[in-house]
Amino acid sequence: MKRIGNLYAQATCLDALHQGYVDARKGKRARFACHAFERRLGAQLSDLAQSLEAGTYAPRPYNTFMVHEPKPREISAPAFRDRVVQHAVYNVIQPIFDRTFIDQSFACRPGAGTHAAADYVQHGMQISRPDSYTLHLDVRRFYYSIDRGILRALVERKLKDRRLVDLMMAFAEMPGPVGLPIGNLLSQLHALIYLNPLDHYIKRELGVRLYCRYVDDLLLLDLSRDEAIAHRDAIEHYLADHLRLQLSKATMAPTRRGVNFVGYRTWASRRFVRKHALSTFRQAARRGDLQSVVSSLGHALKTASHHHMVNHLQEHHHALHHQLPKSHRRLHDPCAAAA
Repeated sequence: MKRIGNLYAQATCLDALHQGYVDARKGKRARFACHAFERRLGAQLSDLAQSLEAGTYAPRPYNTFMVHEPKPREISAPAFRDRVVQHAVYNVIQPIFDRTFIDQSFACRPGAGTHAAADYVQHGMQISRPDSYTLHLDVRRFYYSIDRGILRALVERKLKDRRLVDLMMAFAEMPGPVGLPIGNLLSQLHALIYLNPLDHYIKRELGVRLYCRYVDDLLLLDLSRDEAIAHRDAIEHYLADHLRLQLSKATMAPTRRGVNFVGYRTWASRRFVRKHALSTFRQAARRGDLQSVVSSLGHALKTASHHHMVNHLQEHHHALHHQLPKSHRRLHDPCAAAA
Protein backbone atom coordinates (compact mmCIF):
# COMPACT_ATOMS: atom_id res chain seq x y z
CA MET A 1 0.00 0.00 0.00
CA LYS A 2 1.41 3.38 -1.03
CA ARG A 3 1.93 5.67 1.95
CA ILE A 4 1.31 9.42 1.67
CA GLY A 5 3.27 12.13 3.49
CA ASN A 6 3.68 15.90 3.73
CA LEU A 7 0.05 16.51 4.61
CA TYR A 8 0.32 18.27 7.98
CA ALA A 9 0.79 21.78 6.57
CA GLN A 10 -2.02 21.19 4.08
CA ALA A 11 -4.41 20.22 6.90
CA THR A 12 -3.45 22.98 9.33
CA CYS A 13 -2.91 26.08 7.20
CA LEU A 14 -5.24 29.08 7.52
CA ASP A 15 -7.24 28.20 4.40
CA ALA A 16 -7.82 24.65 5.67
CA LEU A 17 -8.84 25.90 9.10
CA HIS A 18 -11.22 28.45 7.60
CA GLN A 19 -12.91 25.69 5.60
CA GLY A 20 -12.96 23.61 8.77
CA TYR A 21 -14.77 26.46 10.50
CA VAL A 22 -17.31 26.69 7.65
CA ASP A 23 -18.00 22.96 7.93
CA ALA A 24 -18.07 22.94 11.75
CA ARG A 25 -20.65 25.71 11.96
CA LYS A 26 -23.25 23.93 9.82
CA GLY A 27 -26.35 23.45 11.93
CA LYS A 28 -24.68 25.11 14.94
CA ARG A 29 -24.70 28.84 14.15
CA ALA A 30 -27.32 29.50 16.83
CA ARG A 31 -25.14 27.99 19.55
CA PHE A 32 -23.15 30.19 21.90
CA ALA A 33 -19.82 28.42 21.28
CA CYS A 34 -20.07 28.97 17.54
CA HIS A 35 -21.12 32.59 18.01
CA ALA A 36 -18.25 33.26 20.42
CA PHE A 37 -15.74 31.77 17.96
CA GLU A 38 -17.14 33.88 15.10
CA ARG A 39 -16.83 37.14 17.06
CA ARG A 40 -13.03 36.88 16.82
CA LEU A 41 -12.85 34.64 13.78
CA GLY A 42 -9.60 35.92 12.30
CA ALA A 43 -7.77 35.87 15.62
CA GLN A 44 -9.16 32.44 16.54
CA LEU A 45 -8.06 30.87 13.25
CA SER A 46 -4.66 32.57 13.44
CA ASP A 47 -4.11 31.32 17.00
CA LEU A 48 -5.04 27.77 15.95
CA ALA A 49 -2.71 27.87 12.95
CA GLN A 50 0.19 29.16 15.07
CA SER A 51 -0.28 26.60 17.85
CA LEU A 52 -0.57 23.78 15.32
CA GLU A 53 2.60 24.91 13.56
CA ALA A 54 4.48 25.26 16.85
CA GLY A 55 3.29 21.87 18.09
CA THR A 56 1.64 23.36 21.19
CA TYR A 57 -1.96 22.67 20.17
CA ALA A 58 -3.91 20.24 22.35
CA PRO A 59 -7.66 19.48 22.33
CA ARG A 60 -9.61 20.88 25.26
CA PRO A 61 -11.54 18.61 27.67
CA TYR A 62 -14.79 17.23 26.28
CA ASN A 63 -18.26 18.13 27.42
CA THR A 64 -19.65 14.68 28.27
CA PHE A 65 -23.29 13.71 28.61
CA MET A 66 -25.50 10.64 28.23
CA VAL A 67 -28.02 9.86 25.52
CA HIS A 68 -30.42 6.92 25.72
CA GLU A 69 -31.62 6.45 22.14
CA PRO A 70 -31.32 3.89 20.72
CA LYS A 71 -29.27 2.68 23.70
CA PRO A 72 -27.37 4.38 26.55
CA ARG A 73 -24.14 5.98 25.34
CA GLU A 74 -21.76 8.58 26.71
CA ILE A 75 -21.25 11.39 24.19
CA SER A 76 -18.03 13.41 24.27
CA ALA A 77 -18.69 16.77 22.63
CA PRO A 78 -15.49 18.64 21.66
CA ALA A 79 -15.01 22.38 22.03
CA PHE A 80 -15.92 24.32 18.90
CA ARG A 81 -12.27 25.21 18.17
CA ASP A 82 -11.47 21.50 18.22
CA ARG A 83 -14.36 20.78 15.84
CA VAL A 84 -12.76 23.27 13.46
CA VAL A 85 -9.43 21.44 13.59
CA GLN A 86 -11.07 18.06 13.16
CA HIS A 87 -12.96 19.21 10.07
CA ALA A 88 -9.77 20.66 8.61
CA VAL A 89 -7.94 17.37 9.14
CA TYR A 90 -10.92 15.31 7.95
CA ASN A 91 -11.17 17.24 4.68
CA VAL A 92 -7.60 16.24 3.81
CA ILE A 93 -7.51 12.62 4.94
CA GLN A 94 -11.06 11.40 4.26
CA PRO A 95 -10.59 11.13 0.46
CA ILE A 96 -7.31 9.26 0.99
CA PHE A 97 -8.84 6.60 3.22
CA ASP A 98 -12.15 6.50 1.38
CA ARG A 99 -10.38 5.03 -1.66
CA THR A 100 -9.32 2.05 0.46
CA PHE A 101 -12.86 1.21 1.64
CA ILE A 102 -15.13 -1.27 -0.11
CA ASP A 103 -18.22 0.22 -1.73
CA GLN A 104 -20.45 -1.58 0.76
CA SER A 105 -18.92 0.09 3.82
CA PHE A 106 -21.73 2.45 4.72
CA ALA A 107 -22.11 5.27 7.31
CA CYS A 108 -20.26 8.59 7.52
CA ARG A 109 -19.41 8.59 3.81
CA PRO A 110 -20.90 10.79 1.08
CA GLY A 111 -23.87 9.02 -0.50
CA ALA A 112 -23.53 6.05 1.82
CA GLY A 113 -26.14 6.60 4.52
CA THR A 114 -28.95 4.42 5.81
CA HIS A 115 -31.04 4.70 2.63
CA ALA A 116 -28.13 3.53 0.46
CA ALA A 117 -27.43 0.65 2.86
CA ALA A 118 -31.10 -0.39 2.93
CA ASP A 119 -31.31 -0.23 -0.86
CA TYR A 120 -28.26 -2.49 -1.16
CA VAL A 121 -29.71 -4.98 1.31
CA GLN A 122 -33.08 -5.15 -0.43
CA HIS A 123 -31.47 -5.61 -3.84
CA GLY A 124 -29.22 -8.30 -2.36
CA MET A 125 -32.24 -10.15 -1.02
CA GLN A 126 -33.96 -9.90 -4.40
CA ILE A 127 -31.05 -11.63 -6.17
CA SER A 128 -30.40 -14.17 -3.40
CA ARG A 129 -31.38 -17.80 -3.83
CA PRO A 130 -34.86 -18.60 -2.47
CA ASP A 131 -33.46 -21.13 0.01
CA SER A 132 -30.52 -18.97 1.14
CA TYR A 133 -29.67 -17.61 4.59
CA THR A 134 -28.63 -14.24 5.98
CA LEU A 135 -25.98 -13.77 8.67
CA HIS A 136 -26.31 -10.63 10.80
CA LEU A 137 -23.42 -9.81 13.13
CA ASP A 138 -22.85 -7.02 15.65
CA VAL A 139 -19.60 -6.08 17.41
CA ARG A 140 -19.72 -5.85 21.20
CA ARG A 141 -19.23 -2.30 22.55
CA PHE A 142 -17.41 -1.36 19.36
CA TYR A 143 -16.31 2.24 20.00
CA TYR A 144 -15.42 1.44 23.61
CA SER A 145 -13.31 -1.57 22.55
CA ILE A 146 -11.17 -0.15 19.75
CA ASP A 147 -7.49 -0.71 20.51
CA ARG A 148 -5.79 2.62 19.79
CA GLY A 149 -2.42 0.95 19.20
CA ILE A 150 -3.93 -1.15 16.42
CA LEU A 151 -5.78 1.90 15.10
CA ARG A 152 -2.57 3.91 14.89
CA ALA A 153 -0.84 1.08 13.03
CA LEU A 154 -3.70 0.97 10.52
CA VAL A 155 -3.52 4.74 10.01
CA GLU A 156 0.25 4.59 9.54
CA ARG A 157 -0.16 1.98 6.82
CA LYS A 158 -1.55 4.80 4.68
CA LEU A 159 -0.01 7.97 6.16
CA LYS A 160 3.70 8.51 6.75
CA ASP A 161 3.27 12.03 8.10
CA ARG A 162 4.08 11.58 11.81
CA ARG A 163 2.76 15.00 12.87
CA LEU A 164 -0.58 14.44 11.18
CA VAL A 165 -0.94 10.96 12.68
CA ASP A 166 -0.15 12.37 16.12
CA LEU A 167 -2.82 15.04 15.63
CA MET A 168 -5.40 12.47 14.51
CA MET A 169 -4.66 10.28 17.50
CA ALA A 170 -4.91 13.25 19.87
CA PHE A 171 -8.63 13.18 19.17
CA ALA A 172 -8.77 9.47 19.99
CA GLU A 173 -7.45 9.77 23.54
CA MET A 174 -9.44 8.33 26.42
CA PRO A 175 -8.50 6.87 29.81
CA GLY A 176 -6.95 3.45 29.28
CA PRO A 177 -5.51 1.89 26.11
CA VAL A 178 -8.84 1.14 24.39
CA GLY A 179 -11.87 3.10 23.29
CA LEU A 180 -12.71 6.16 21.22
CA PRO A 181 -14.78 9.16 22.31
CA ILE A 182 -18.22 9.06 20.71
CA GLY A 183 -19.09 12.47 19.33
CA ASN A 184 -15.87 13.27 17.46
CA LEU A 185 -15.96 13.63 13.69
CA LEU A 186 -12.64 11.82 13.45
CA SER A 187 -13.94 8.96 15.60
CA GLN A 188 -16.37 8.16 12.79
CA LEU A 189 -13.53 7.93 10.28
CA HIS A 190 -11.39 5.98 12.76
CA ALA A 191 -14.20 3.45 13.06
CA LEU A 192 -14.32 2.99 9.29
CA ILE A 193 -10.56 2.54 9.17
CA TYR A 194 -10.54 0.04 12.05
CA LEU A 195 -12.96 -2.43 10.46
CA ASN A 196 -11.75 -1.93 6.90
CA PRO A 197 -9.37 -4.95 7.10
CA LEU A 198 -12.35 -7.08 8.17
CA ASP A 199 -14.33 -5.94 5.13
CA HIS A 200 -11.53 -6.99 2.78
CA TYR A 201 -11.12 -10.29 4.62
CA ILE A 202 -14.82 -11.09 4.19
CA LYS A 203 -14.85 -10.09 0.51
CA ARG A 204 -11.46 -11.47 -0.56
CA GLU A 205 -10.61 -14.34 1.77
CA LEU A 206 -14.09 -15.66 2.54
CA GLY A 207 -15.35 -14.76 -0.94
CA VAL A 208 -18.72 -13.42 0.19
CA ARG A 209 -20.45 -11.88 -2.83
CA LEU A 210 -23.22 -9.99 -1.04
CA TYR A 211 -21.96 -8.25 2.09
CA CYS A 212 -22.31 -4.83 3.68
CA ARG A 213 -21.45 -3.06 6.92
CA TYR A 214 -22.91 -0.05 8.69
CA VAL A 215 -20.42 0.97 11.42
CA ASP A 216 -20.32 -2.22 13.54
CA ASP A 217 -23.41 -3.84 12.03
CA LEU A 218 -22.45 -6.55 9.50
CA LEU A 219 -24.77 -8.38 7.11
CA LEU A 220 -23.89 -11.30 4.84
CA LEU A 221 -26.46 -12.42 2.25
CA ASP A 222 -27.18 -15.39 -0.03
CA LEU A 223 -25.43 -18.00 2.08
CA SER A 224 -26.10 -21.68 2.59
CA ARG A 225 -26.65 -22.70 6.20
CA ASP A 226 -23.22 -24.31 6.35
CA GLU A 227 -21.59 -21.21 4.88
CA ALA A 228 -23.32 -19.01 7.45
CA ILE A 229 -21.98 -21.12 10.32
CA ALA A 230 -18.45 -21.28 8.87
CA HIS A 231 -18.34 -17.54 8.13
CA ARG A 232 -19.60 -16.67 11.59
CA ASP A 233 -16.81 -18.68 13.18
CA ALA A 234 -14.16 -17.30 10.82
CA ILE A 235 -15.21 -13.68 11.41
CA GLU A 236 -15.30 -14.22 15.16
CA HIS A 237 -11.72 -15.53 15.08
CA TYR A 238 -10.53 -12.73 12.80
CA LEU A 239 -11.97 -10.06 15.09
CA ALA A 240 -10.33 -11.61 18.14
CA ASP A 241 -6.94 -12.32 16.53
CA HIS A 242 -6.43 -9.13 14.51
CA LEU A 243 -8.62 -6.41 16.05
CA ARG A 244 -9.18 -7.58 19.65
CA LEU A 245 -12.94 -7.35 19.28
CA GLN A 246 -15.81 -9.68 20.10
CA LEU A 247 -19.24 -10.27 18.63
CA SER A 248 -22.25 -9.33 20.72
CA LYS A 249 -24.73 -11.18 18.53
CA ALA A 250 -24.85 -13.46 15.53
CA THR A 251 -28.23 -14.07 13.90
CA MET A 252 -28.61 -16.63 11.14
CA ALA A 253 -32.01 -16.86 9.43
CA PRO A 254 -33.62 -17.86 6.13
CA THR A 255 -33.70 -14.94 3.69
CA ARG A 256 -37.49 -15.21 3.38
CA ARG A 257 -37.84 -14.08 7.02
CA GLY A 258 -36.34 -10.66 6.26
CA VAL A 259 -33.72 -8.75 8.22
CA ASN A 260 -33.55 -5.89 10.72
CA PHE A 261 -30.85 -3.57 9.44
CA VAL A 262 -30.12 0.20 9.63
CA GLY A 263 -33.52 0.97 11.12
CA TYR A 264 -35.62 -1.00 8.65
CA ARG A 265 -37.32 -4.35 8.57
CA THR A 266 -36.58 -5.49 5.02
CA TRP A 267 -37.80 -8.25 2.73
CA ALA A 268 -37.09 -8.74 -0.96
CA SER A 269 -40.46 -7.23 -1.91
CA ARG A 270 -41.06 -4.59 0.75
CA ARG A 271 -39.54 -2.53 3.52
CA PHE A 272 -40.93 -1.06 6.75
CA VAL A 273 -39.58 1.25 9.42
CA ARG A 274 -39.19 -0.36 12.83
CA LYS A 275 -41.79 -0.04 15.58
CA HIS A 276 -39.60 2.33 17.57
CA ALA A 277 -39.47 4.72 14.60
CA LEU A 278 -43.26 4.65 14.32
CA SER A 279 -43.57 5.39 18.02
CA THR A 280 -41.15 8.33 17.71
CA PHE A 281 -43.14 9.64 14.74
CA ARG A 282 -46.45 9.51 16.60
CA GLN A 283 -45.00 11.22 19.66
CA ALA A 284 -43.65 14.01 17.45
CA ALA A 285 -47.05 14.36 15.77
CA ARG A 286 -48.79 14.68 19.14
CA ARG A 287 -46.32 17.42 20.12
CA GLY A 288 -46.89 19.19 16.81
CA ASP A 289 -43.16 18.95 16.09
CA LEU A 290 -43.10 19.47 12.32
CA GLN A 291 -39.32 19.16 11.99
CA SER A 292 -39.26 15.75 13.70
CA VAL A 293 -42.29 14.57 11.75
CA VAL A 294 -40.65 15.50 8.43
CA SER A 295 -37.44 13.77 9.53
CA SER A 296 -39.39 10.59 10.35
CA LEU A 297 -41.15 10.72 6.99
CA GLY A 298 -37.82 11.17 5.24
CA HIS A 299 -36.54 8.03 6.96
CA ALA A 300 -39.67 6.17 5.80
CA LEU A 301 -39.75 7.58 2.26
CA LYS A 302 -38.85 4.36 0.41
CA THR A 303 -40.89 2.09 2.66
CA ALA A 304 -44.43 0.81 2.83
CA SER A 305 -44.70 2.64 6.17
CA HIS A 306 -44.68 6.07 4.52
CA HIS A 307 -48.25 5.77 3.23
CA HIS A 308 -49.50 4.73 6.67
CA MET A 309 -47.69 7.60 8.39
CA VAL A 310 -48.99 10.28 6.02
CA ASN A 311 -52.53 8.89 6.33
CA HIS A 312 -52.19 8.98 10.12
CA LEU A 313 -51.36 12.68 9.94
CA GLN A 314 -54.24 13.36 7.55
CA GLU A 315 -56.74 11.63 9.83
CA HIS A 316 -55.50 12.68 13.27
CA HIS A 317 -53.31 15.78 12.80
CA HIS A 318 -54.83 17.58 9.84
CA ALA A 319 -53.14 20.94 10.50
CA LEU A 320 -49.73 19.25 10.71
CA HIS A 321 -50.46 17.31 7.53
CA HIS A 322 -51.23 20.55 5.72
CA GLN A 323 -47.76 21.89 6.67
CA LEU A 324 -45.90 18.93 5.18
CA PRO A 325 -43.58 19.59 2.24
CA LYS A 326 -45.24 18.66 -1.05
CA SER A 327 -42.63 15.95 -1.57
CA HIS A 328 -44.48 13.99 1.13
CA ARG A 329 -48.05 15.14 0.65
CA ARG A 330 -48.19 14.70 -3.11
CA LEU A 331 -47.55 10.96 -2.81
CA HIS A 332 -50.89 10.42 -1.10
CA ASP A 333 -52.90 13.63 -1.35
CA PRO A 334 -54.67 14.20 -4.70
CA CYS A 335 -55.24 17.87 -3.86
CA ALA A 336 -51.55 18.41 -3.15
CA ALA A 337 -50.61 16.56 -6.32
CA ALA A 338 -52.92 18.79 -8.36
CA ALA A 339 -51.34 21.87 -6.79
